[in-house]
Amino acid sequence: MLRKSFKGTIAASCIGYFTQAILINFAPLLFITFQKQFGLTQIQLTILIATNFITELLIDFLGTKYVSKIGYRPCVIIAQIFSILGLVLMPLLPAVMPNKFLALEIATVFCGLGGGFIEVIISPIVEACPTKHKSAMMNFLHSFYCWGQMGVVIISTIFFLTVGNENWHILSLIWALIPLVDLILFIFVPINILVEEDKESSFTDLLKTKIFWIFLIMMLCAGASELAMSQWASAFAEAGLGVEKWLGDLLGPCLFAVCMGSARIFYAKNASKINLENGIFISACICVAAYLIAIFSPIPIISLLGCALCGVGSGMLWPGTYSIATKRLPTGGVPMFGLLALFGDLGCLTGPFIAGQISSLFSDDLKPGFLCAMIFPVLMLIMVLILKKTSKSSNKKNVDKNETGV
Repeated sequence: MLRKSFKGTIAASCIGYFTQAILINFAPLLFITFQKQFGLTQIQLTILIATNFITELLIDFLGTKYVSKIGYRPCVIIAQIFSILGLVLMPLLPAVMPNKFLALEIATVFCGLGGGFIEVIISPIVEACPTKHKSAMMNFLHSFYCWGQMGVVIISTIFFLTVGNENWHILSLIWALIPLVDLILFIFVPINILVEEDKESSFTDLLKTKIFWIFLIMMLCAGASELAMSQWASAFAEAGLGVEKWLGDLLGPCLFAVCMGSARIFYAKNASKINLENGIFISACICVAAYLIAIFSPIPIISLLGCALCGVGSGMLWPGTYSIATKRLPTGGVPMFGLLALFGDLGCLTGPFIAGQISSLFSDDLKPGFLCAMIFPVLMLIMVLILKKTSKSSNKKNVDKNETGV
């Protein structure tokens, strides 16, 4: 049944994005535990975060050149193997290695490798599935990262409150079962090729295409707009409302994820009624409004609602850019998705970094940091306007050619 049905392929792909949410969001929930249990410093914890994203960036770059040569199925299976290793080694290596930081670094590299392969290969696999509404399916797919983020926070919080933080290693092994199930699924499900390797645009050809640079900037803005808010949402909730960390996690990143996932599901259900470019423009406007509310509201709970609203606004930016790029550059293939993912992950690094660094200059007040990070959704608005202008120019040329019979 799985060999014949692309529903199995889509289901496995959705589990893949759920897995990526585990790889990115589980370890940060353990940082305080790592400090107490292994004596890690704040700098070492920061290095762990950077290691994960830098590894993903490396795979994003290499994926543009080698994924099509290796093949979709081997790459997506490799992604699951690395994901399993990362989650299994996270508790096992510190138990056998004297250098606990190095042990966690090795596990983090494997998590980054798994997440990087997932980012590069899953979207092309779903785009190649024979579905009617591609942009709707792309938003539905990416919503599973949001549900994964929400699931990781809620389930981990319940586990820590009931079983205890000191037993985190058990939960890490439990989370590893999800990529294990996905590995088995991807062995059997049908996988189409998005673009044949000899017909794919090359790395160089894509970078020579002017409109592709618009998409790259849009991806950077999408990643930065989303992560600048979501990565600091927990701290923002704790500082503004004076709540404990577990409640800050639920009110901050968890609420953000719910709103972002809901926005993606809403678009997936109404894709036929919404112009994609207009949808991204409206989403970016909501994102800007959300940042302004979070920054300037004198009431802490309203500011926190601004964080949640940012989840609504940023929800469509990443998958929407993927969908538009695929329509405008149909021969882009895996190299295009790899480069888009690369710039998206650059945004995921840049946005939180800028927000955090600026906040540190103002006694850890996050509002000035958010004010600077707001440049990204504003830049997204500008890019969409430029994109809409290129669409009008392209349509006008086509009309002129038809009228002249050329």
